Amino acid sequence: MADFSKIKAIAFDLDGTLIDSVPDLAAATQATLAELNLSTCTEQQVRNWVGNGARVLMLRALHHAYTAGEILSPSVAESTSVSEDALDAAMPVFMKHYQLHLQKHSQLYVGVLETLNTLKVSGYPLAIVTNKPYRFTVPLLTAFEIDKLFSLVLGGDSLDKMKPDPLPLTHILNEWQLEPEQLLMVGDSKNDIFAAKAAGVSSIGLTYGYNYGEDIGLSGPTAVCEQFNQILALLPSVNTNG
Repeated sequence: MADFSKIKAIAFDLDGTLIDSVPDLAAATQATLAELNLSTCTEQQVRNWVGNGARVLMLRALHHAYTAGEILSPSVAESTSVSEDALDAAMPVFMKHYQLHLQKHSQLYVGVLETLNTLKVSGYPLAIVTNKPYRFTVPLLTAFEIDKLFSLVLGGDSLDKMKPDPLPLTHILNEWQLEPEQLLMVGDSKNDIFAAKAAGVSSIGLTYGYNYGEDIGLSGPTAVCEQFNQILALLPSVNTNG
């Protein structure tokens, strides 16, 4: 069994870990493709595209539209590649639609609120480390009334690099004056696990989120949990009576 006895703080991914946000991301992606006169995509496809930030999500959506569906706009080059200009033009359209769909259909996963409250009461400082743009991260946390539980929130554009780069986690280590063995990263994607490994911190991989259809265990997290509240049993200093 993994030894988390030295853990003093916990960083959490957001999408696919705390919140199932794909229904709204899919609605925004579909609306974006429609406005650009491109063929649409399914919610299931979006589930396999998220995890690397909004720009990569849109890159994957445009590539799909160019290669798997009929291109309805004559102004779009008939190419399998997505140019930077095309991506740059699509991003504000996506941002507009996601702002409108931010919390229409998203929801907290089972056990998230209770588990986060227990960890907070037990004295663990909590952080968000997500690749979602910061401008969407805070409103989403606020909408689900969990924003006050986090002492630090890092979006995908908060620093120069995002996961799987270790920079967000090393930033937390420096900010909170922690040793690597004192920080735990919890997420559903290999990006979370790779970032944790690169930063030298422990990780918990969740099986229910978005990981491109891959088994999270293949990325080698320190521990694997099938449900969010199973995190509590791995932390010896949790106050379950709080």
